[in-house]
Amino acid sequence: MNSFSVRTRIMTGGGLETLAPKLHRVFIVTDGFMSSSGKVSYITDELDKAGAEYRIFDKVKADPDIATVTKGVDTILEFKPDAVIAFGGGSPIDAAKAIVFFAAKACDMRDCQFIAVPTTSGTGSEVSRFAVITDPEKEVKYPLVEDSLLPDVAILDAVLTASVPPSVTADTGIDVFTHAVEALVSTAANDFSDAAAEKSIKLVRKHLLTAYRESENMEARQGMHNASCLAGIAFSNSGLGLNHGMAHALGARFHIPHGRANGILLPYVMSFNAGCAESLTPVAKRYAKIARLLGLESSSVRQSALNLIRTARKYVEQFHIPSSIQVAGVNKEEFEAELDAMAEAALADRCTATNPRPCTKEDILQVFRKAYIGKLP
Repeated sequence: MNSFSVRTRIMTGGGLETLAPKLHRVFIVTDGFMSSSGKVSYITDELDKAGAEYRIFDKVKADPDIATVTKGVDTILEFKPDAVIAFGGGSPIDAAKAIVFFAAKACDMRDCQFIAVPTTSGTGSEVSRFAVITDPEKEVKYPLVEDSLLPDVAILDAVLTASVPPSVTADTGIDVFTHAVEALVSTAANDFSDAAAEKSIKLVRKHLLTAYRESENMEARQGMHNASCLAGIAFSNSGLGLNHGMAHALGARFHIPHGRANGILLPYVMSFNAGCAESLTPVAKRYAKIARLLGLESSSVRQSALNLIRTARKYVEQFHIPSSIQVAGVNKEEFEAELDAMAEAALADRCTATNPRPCTKEDILQVFRKAYIGKLP
């Protein structure tokens, strides 16, 4: 049985001004930069106008870890808010999800409204039932997948992304593209998730390069914000695949930003899924469909899939994202030392479960090795 759900209320171009008067005690989850730079005033100014009491938890760093979530749970249980606002990129939103999730095991959080306000266009975390938490000691990223992680409200305001540097725009934009591609070929995809993913891809094609080159172009910024959200809706319902499983493992061990890790791996994972190096798999037809969306369709399924794969690599290079793990600066000896553990982690990753082509540890090792040297068919 298939299912599709969009529980989160989505507000574009603002919306906190209409919500703030109904809030009384607000727990704000963000990172140190958003707090120290004063950008969190986007939230606090509206709460001040409404006379709401609030507490800012700004301990979140990139790749939020177990210790941060534990500290956040202790703080939220002591403060007892009637609303939680996650403000920032994917890390603060994921951290807030985990904090709310584990706090709910200690007290009743059903009347606590959860509002997500993304400041980057990439993770789609504001509408997904996924959150990723890192264990730095084990160098492992744990994806949490649970309906209760879904925020109640998402506010998509492109103004918040105007100051994002081009490198982050590129990394997060490629993350959006990867989300949409993996959602389209996932084993749990359906007509509804396909519709969201296909629209996301069209928006990425139309807006990402402009957003990268013209940071103040609000049409392009809002287009990418919407694309990120649509991709989040798609993969929250369909799941992801091996690309994310491998990116979690690679990023945890070599501290490569998540979107960049996805972009590096994407052509090599697609090549494996499509069977381009040996005999074509049914997944190739799905890639050919994506090629058609991007105007890359050829006379055969194989060539259409290859056009998409090669274009994906050229696409990431256009945004100065490395074309291989080696080009990303990973030492060969260190890579080989971590390779077996990364393959095991990717195989066990919950995202890999919905990959369209079944894979073994040996398959993953081969994909990692090809991605390291940059080998494509």
